Amino acid sequence: MAARTDQDSPWKEILRQYFPEAIAFFFPDLHRCIDWQKPPEFLDKEFQQIAPDTETGKRYADLLVKVWRKRGSEFFLLLHVEVQAKPEANFSERMLVYALRIFDRFRQPAVSLAILCDGKADWRPNQYEFSFLDTRLLFQFGTVKLLEYQERWQELEASPNPFATVVMAHLKAQETKRNSNQRKEWKLNLIRGLYEAGSSRRDVLNLFKFIDWVMILPEGVKQAFWLELKAFEEEQKVTYITSVEEIGFERGLQQGRQEERRSLISLQLEQKVGQLPSSLHDQIAQLNLTQLEALAIALLNLSTLAELEAWLEAHKE
Repeated sequence: MAARTDQDSPWKEILRQYFPEAIAFFFPDLHRCIDWQKPPEFLDKEFQQIAPDTETGKRYADLLVKVWRKRGSEFFLLLHVEVQAKPEANFSERMLVYALRIFDRFRQPAVSLAILCDGKADWRPNQYEFSFLDTRLLFQFGTVKLLEYQERWQELEASPNPFATVVMAHLKAQETKRNSNQRKEWKLNLIRGLYEAGSSRRDVLNLFKFIDWVMILPEGVKQAFWLELKAFEEEQKVTYITSVEEIGFERGLQQGRQEERRSLISLQLEQKVGQLPSSLHDQIAQLNLTQLEALAIALLNLSTLAELEAWLEAHKE
């Protein structure tokens, strides 16, 4: 399954959109200390000056943010998201280097935090230590391991915080790397969950963008996903996603070869109702594009050959 090279982009975007919620979800003690009446200030240019060698678009996402204590004084918050799947040997050292550069630039220390997205259960760096003769250095930072949320799935499903959905999407993206059909089902489940929870249009679209970015589907499965999502939204009578994506969706249907779409629908039908006799294959071969799209949506509710035969009979021209 293809992987995107700009893994940091969805993380940076979702953190900016829901920064207070991210801190509340991952670091609740810190969240209670911050005056959220004053909007956070993202210091992108300053961080680029501090860390010009930062590798962007591939392995990790960094945010340097100025926030305010409830008593009024400002402080700096370095939030690092380790996106790459494999642990990094020099991770703690890099966290120390960034913290020292921030101190040198602003003459005050930063609160350093890390979100680890890798799949290795026993890797959880949280400090850098040096000791030799009379010199000793101990630098500690806060760490959250997304893998550990696998054991808290019911808690994630029940949480109203949008970052619960972010974590679920990340975990299921890791879990379904080699099973595109299973990934499609989980992708649909996560999106259905947003509607069932009564999420706003803004939240649905923002979280869908993250889910869609991390849970990539191959072309054939992607078309099936869109058809099922379209049917679900029509059933809900709220087309937040498909109304925005309609143009691209329809363009994708037109660009694909019609025979490939027909084969995909036939395969899905056989998974639902069993092997199709040649007579039904012939009838499906006679369907035009509009009828194929209608059948793709209808097959969600078909469970027997008799029901398929009745549908085809009812939709004869």
